[in-house]
Amino acid sequence: MYCADCESVDDYFFESTYFWIFVPTIESFGKLASLCGGLGLISKQETTHCISCLVPKDKVKDFMTAMLGALEGAELAATKVTTTASQSSPTLADMARMTTLDILINRYKAKWLVDSVESESYETWFQPIVQAKDALNTPRIFAHEGLFRIRDEYDTIVPPHLAFQIAEKSDLLFSLDLVARRSAVESAAKARLGGKLFINFNPSSIYDPAYCLRATAAAVNDIGMKPKDIVFEVTETHRASDLNHLKGILAFYRNAGFQVALDDIGSGWSGLNLLDSLRPDYVKIDMELVRGIDGDVFKQNIVESLIRIARTSDIRVIAEGVETEAEASWLIGANADFLQGYYFAKPKPVDMLSDCKGNKQIEESLTPLKKAAKRLQG
Repeated sequence: MYCADCESVDDYFFESTYFWIFVPTIESFGKLASLCGGLGLISKQETTHCISCLVPKDKVKDFMTAMLGALEGAELAATKVTTTASQSSPTLADMARMTTLDILINRYKAKWLVDSVESESYETWFQPIVQAKDALNTPRIFAHEGLFRIRDEYDTIVPPHLAFQIAEKSDLLFSLDLVARRSAVESAAKARLGGKLFINFNPSSIYDPAYCLRATAAAVNDIGMKPKDIVFEVTETHRASDLNHLKGILAFYRNAGFQVALDDIGSGWSGLNLLDSLRPDYVKIDMELVRGIDGDVFKQNIVESLIRIARTSDIRVIAEGVETEAEASWLIGANADFLQGYYFAKPKPVDMLSDCKGNKQIEESLTPLKKAAKRLQG
């Protein structure tokens, strides 16, 4: 599940960093020239729309903050920048690293994220999905959902939504989503979890399904897991804009033997449209609809309709966010197939799910995956 393109994160900052900034207007050039002068930085006009500037390591933060205040949002998005470690003009390789100024500023603010990925300061926690039938008597685990957790420089777990939001603003979403998928597969293998494994992925993090996902499929096979036991769960469904691209991703997964699920159905009309267009194997009812459903007739009508629509299309329904016995009881009566939530279990790290027996052997089996993926890319 290694990908040379997504796992190689460009470094833009050095001991002494030369910034090569290409601005959209002469007015923007004037703002930057004034900013460099005010900070006492060595700068040079390269063209009417390009300024180079030498920034020592201890002044990068001030420089980034000053640019954020000097330029308007539209200017930040339209300004292109690359960096070098020397005064020499940028090479073609340096130009290939060209990005927008707003992304570069966010990349600097997200340096902890890059460091955490490189130091593998992340893990996957798992939450069980139980069969609805007899869930209140003897819950039987049908699957586990892998939930990504990453730690910052203070070893504090950063809320997943915030981490992925930062990654997207920093043009690191491709890398982080790949790391999260890989962590879920490897952690599940180490824990020897029974049943199916649900793995989240954001469709915006995949350029080309045939290229970006083949290493994922190869890794699952190399570890010894069966594709039929893996369910790839589409997150951020409300933001899906390119339906054909999403169909291509799901088609790749299905052709490789995996199943697919849609998350947060019921949170917006886009979810219902996707349900009709994609016909997934599973749908997850949005937790906002589940919360307090036993006493809310309006929510009950919506969920009953969603379950009825899913059943007519042979789609199995998972209600997530179940926190009380009353919610679980109502959902069982409404014929939901599976339930997930704190009422049954909170997400837990691998070491709380497994006795770690055989983990060393599994760890050793994961080592060759990087080499195998590189061969696939050759």
